[in-house]
Amino acid sequence: MDVDQDVEQGVDVAETNADVTVVGAGPVGLVLAAELALCGVRVQVLERLTEPEAGMKAGGINVPTAEALDRRGLLPAAERVQRDLLERFGPLVRTPEDRQGDRPARESRFTGHFAGMVLDPALVDWSDPDLAAHTAVDGARMVPQRELEELLAAHVARLGVPVRRGVEVTGLRDTGDGVLVDTTAGPLRTGWLVGCDGGRSTVRRLAGIGFPGTDPELTGRMAVADIAEPHKLADGWTWTTGGAYRCGPQPGRVVTVEFDGAPADRSTPVTLDEVQASLRRVSGTDVTLTALRAPASRWSDNARQAAAYRAGRVLLAGDAAHVHSPFGGQGLNLGVGDAMNLGWKLGAVVAGWAPEGLLDTYDAERRPLGAWVLDWTRAQTGVLRGDAKTAALREVLADLLATRDGATHAVKKISGVTQRLDLPGDHPLTGRAAPDLPLADGSRLADHGHDGGFLLLDRTPDGAFARLAAPWGGRVRAVTDAGRATPAGVLVRPDGVVAWACDSADTAGLEDALRCWAGAPSSLYQPAG
Repeated sequence: MDVDQDVEQGVDVAETNADVTVVGAGPVGLVLAAELALCGVRVQVLERLTEPEAGMKAGGINVPTAEALDRRGLLPAAERVQRDLLERFGPLVRTPEDRQGDRPARESRFTGHFAGMVLDPALVDWSDPDLAAHTAVDGARMVPQRELEELLAAHVARLGVPVRRGVEVTGLRDTGDGVLVDTTAGPLRTGWLVGCDGGRSTVRRLAGIGFPGTDPELTGRMAVADIAEPHKLADGWTWTTGGAYRCGPQPGRVVTVEFDGAPADRSTPVTLDEVQASLRRVSGTDVTLTALRAPASRWSDNARQAAAYRAGRVLLAGDAAHVHSPFGGQGLNLGVGDAMNLGWKLGAVVAGWAPEGLLDTYDAERRPLGAWVLDWTRAQTGVLRGDAKTAALREVLADLLATRDGATHAVKKISGVTQRLDLPGDHPLTGRAAPDLPLADGSRLADHGHDGGFLLLDRTPDGAFARLAAPWGGRVRAVTDAGRATPAGVLVRPDGVVAWACDSADTAGLEDALRCWAGAPSSLYQPAG
């Protein structure tokens, strides 16, 4: 029974009990809920599952995601996760020299891979300005999804956000001034509804939002298993006529890719026999797996993007807005970026200070990044096939990635440091993630963003920028750092994106940027004197 039927039959629909209801308690939903809570929004999370999923998922995070944790004071916790991971498994990036004989692998920077071609950290130009500007979070990149969810769950608990598990959404109706939602726990009324409920999103379907894209052509499986004769498998990624497989980098971790179409049934558990049969087909060996150490996962290269990220008072984020293969590790990070972008904007709308059209910029800013990720993963599908022509293409691409420029370019793309939004202003920093900005007192600008508001770095000798921004004091925190080098001033949005920057004491453009993103000055502001 949907909400319309409930209302028509006189069922008592509860009064509004949340400004925003987030559907889905994965990383995206938890980040979004936390950002809304920091804005003072009454937010609740509904989750269909009674317990967090135990299956294998993303194994690390990119720079924008790590910096999002940093801005909210969660960097130390993320660094502890990475230290523990390295203590248990050792470095997760190994060069060919590391694999010779009994030589132990050396710890190296996180690089990633493109279609299984691991990028050699020794080739990367780490002095490249884009990479060098974002090193503060280097110790928090190897954070698997399970540990990230635990970290974020503790974060939202500290913020007092209720997470209601075992509650499934079954119907919704946008009334113009709110959303009536039918759930397995009864009907509720909410101001806004955000679907963070995965690629098969119920919220997206009920909202009638299309999901165009390209159909899958492969089935992938990932597991951590006990392997009876591991010497039969090659270390790292291996391509065969049957597809591709990877052994490692953690002990017992295996991944298989077979170009036999989409999985027939993604809802059934992945068994030991299924993983073993796939691994034997792809590797051409009779390798034996004796046990699964954790629930295995199954996936495809289905690539789709929602026709709209918003329909009235219903919005989408994460996999609900876009799905693709896990090649390159972009999915989790793309979703966290959605949540960071949407959180403060929806919070501003609820609080009543949002400038006109602010919420529309969510779709406008995030859609191009989502489209790029879909194409980035499609390209990797294209060079993973097992035919002779694709193998020849892969060799050409491997040669390019084995150059300094090629490796550096790919690492910059994978790490997310080149992401840029099309925002007003001509300063090189505008529209980009705020770089590492150390301050004279020993802190960093990111250390001052734990409350989720705007940050204004002011390095003018007389505090001109801070003085101009004073009427926005309830939303913009000015951080003075007089006498330091350029940039002289930087306005950072709550999602970490630079909205305005200047290399001199000229205040031109700052007020326009404040009004564009932080709304009108507070009516409570009273100038001194």
